[in-house]
Amino acid sequence: MNVGISIIHRGEGMDRAFADAAAQDFHHCQLISWAPELWTDEEAARIRAASQEHGVEITAFWCGWVGPKAWNFIDGPETLGVVPVAYRAVRIQNLLDGAAFARKLGVADVVTHMGFIPENMSDPNYPGVRAAIASLAQALKREGQNLLFETGQETPVVLLRLFEDIGTGNLFVNLDPANLIMYGKANPVDAMDVFGDYVRGVHAKDGRYPTNGSHLGEEVKVGTGKVDFPALLRALKAHGFDGSLTIEREISGEQQRIDIADTQRYLNGLIEAL
Repeated sequence: MNVGISIIHRGEGMDRAFADAAAQDFHHCQLISWAPELWTDEEAARIRAASQEHGVEITAFWCGWVGPKAWNFIDGPETLGVVPVAYRAVRIQNLLDGAAFARKLGVADVVTHMGFIPENMSDPNYPGVRAAIASLAQALKREGQNLLFETGQETPVVLLRLFEDIGTGNLFVNLDPANLIMYGKANPVDAMDVFGDYVRGVHAKDGRYPTNGSHLGEEVKVGTGKVDFPALLRALKAHGFDGSLTIEREISGEQQRIDIADTQRYLNGLIEAL
């Protein structure tokens, strides 16, 4: 295992972003992009050059999509991912376009939030969600790519069931342990018993459980929330995971930089102790 960092794709300043990551002694990153208008050949060439020059490997492309998004329990089910029928077609196209951009970067793993996938297979929306994701998975498989579901809006068993139901062999988990807690869906260490063999990416993020029925729990610095990282790393190792723990600290400014550096040291110490 290694410790990586999230890099936000903003168009201008990407060379600086990779240089900063290298200066902080990161050699792996997930590239996060919510900007389909930037998924061009020219932009891919610039990012590949920056990645190679600064020695920071892009381990996965986190692919965003257009339209409204509300990260809560009230409007989230109607706005997030490919679950809402109103946005499904355009977002599937976004994900196909993002996967094509990832190929230009030489990246095989495409990550996204799929939305509040129905827990009940008899839900009338489930067949459409399954069919849309299956078509996307098949398209990526033809190109030698994998589709990773970032945890959060669904329980672990819902992901497991969907993977088994679709059965393309290229569906995996991008485990965000904080999200499982912040959405009140699972304890991430216990979740490894359900989908541990499917974990192909990890976000190193911490959080607390919701305290009301409308809003997610609070995201906090790694090591100060409810995620048991020593136990989680042991579980990841037991399931054969040997990839990046990608730090994601969703604040800004100097405190973000301080927290990232502290998290990097903390995680490296845990990895050394495995």
